[in-house]
Amino acid sequence: MSAALDRLAREVAADDELRRRLQRRTLAVVVASQVLGGAGLAAGVTVGALLAQEVLGSDGLAGVPTALFTLGSALAAFLVGRVTQRRGRRLGLGLGFAAGGIGAAGVVIAAVADNVPLLFLSLFVYGAGTATNLQARYAGADLATPRTRGTAVSIAMVSTTLGAVAGPNLVEPLGRLAESWGIPALAGPFLLGGAAYVAAGAVLLALLRPDPFLLARRLPDAEAPAPAEASVPAEASVPAASSAPPAPARPGPGAYAGAAVMVLTQIAMVAIMTMTPVHMRAHHHGLSEVGLVIGLHIAAMYLPSLVTGVLVDRVGRTPMAIAAGVTLLAAGIVAAVAPADSLGMLILALVLLGLGWNFGLIAGTALVVDATVPANRARTQGTIDVLIALAGAGGGVMSGVVMAASSYAVLALGGGVLSLVLIPVLFWASRAHRRAQRPA
Repeated sequence: MSAALDRLAREVAADDELRRRLQRRTLAVVVASQVLGGAGLAAGVTVGALLAQEVLGSDGLAGVPTALFTLGSALAAFLVGRVTQRRGRRLGLGLGFAAGGIGAAGVVIAAVADNVPLLFLSLFVYGAGTATNLQARYAGADLATPRTRGTAVSIAMVSTTLGAVAGPNLVEPLGRLAESWGIPALAGPFLLGGAAYVAAGAVLLALLRPDPFLLARRLPDAEAPAPAEASVPAEASVPAASSAPPAPARPGPGAYAGAAVMVLTQIAMVAIMTMTPVHMRAHHHGLSEVGLVIGLHIAAMYLPSLVTGVLVDRVGRTPMAIAAGVTLLAAGIVAAVAPADSLGMLILALVLLGLGWNFGLIAGTALVVDATVPANRARTQGTIDVLIALAGAGGGVMSGVVMAASSYAVLALGGGVLSLVLIPVLFWASRAHRRAQRPA
């Protein structure tokens, strides 16, 4: 196997057209898995809080499911990354999706048996599918050239929208199907989630050949810096030992700013999104209406990615990060003032919420990449991913507590105001960067 990959790597290095063909095939497989994975992740987002509310009989604990599968996603992201590093994308992603499918099946069994401990454990395991779906987009960039990596990741991310939007809009028919089988209606979407995650894993295990990660790290340019870093000719890129500055041990201020942007936008988005289905059901909206609102929200999270990426590159990271905070504030205000029976206003609020998250995720990621070098980039990104997952878990738990103690309007407005904290953080990072650039 290793010898065959080495031989293929030599052929790919000598034949650009072969590399493009393999990249197109890899991206097609990743897109198929992302469509399926998107349908899987939408199940928990749409009815997880409602199911917990029904099983536990408490609004205050309705945010627990989001917290559990977010924590599960944090652990799964670490484990999938370790397996991928050793055995490749195909096995790492395949096992991750399989675990998500097992978790979804456990949720259905727990709902039928009215077993709270099993429900919580299954939701935790179900989070593996969410983490794997997010990590799968990197497989699309393994064989891409430096100039096309961003586009490859964006295509994979946008393809998640297809399944993620379809999933919530199947909530009502899946609920009826589940009831016909003697399963609680709110567990119905997890039937789709389990099948979608298992199918996504099967697609990757069967079709992701050759493994793009294992092949890419055998290519001659595997350790080459990105074009932005390669600002000197190749023959002059290795200076004399005495003049070479040591690699920075710590990332620059922009990494902290990018992390703050992604963490704060995650908290605001998860808190408002988690409680919106509970708020809608309390005011007699049907499951089909809940599914429509969440489906459009998820579309706004992923669909604008290609345009957002261009804006982040052309307008700038900081302006787009500020736009994220302003958009999330607008979402919170609209959600807070929307009449409970106004489906249109709730749709507008959740679309703005998804769009603000999209701005923050892409701008924050770019800030982190800009402020790191290969020597510290992976470690920094891994730490930030854990912080984002923990932030989402905290936002999910606290959203139920805040709503039970006050109201949905207070929760929505609080989430919007919280997102504005990222603006002073960005200004701090800008000043810190300018100070670091001044000559001693």
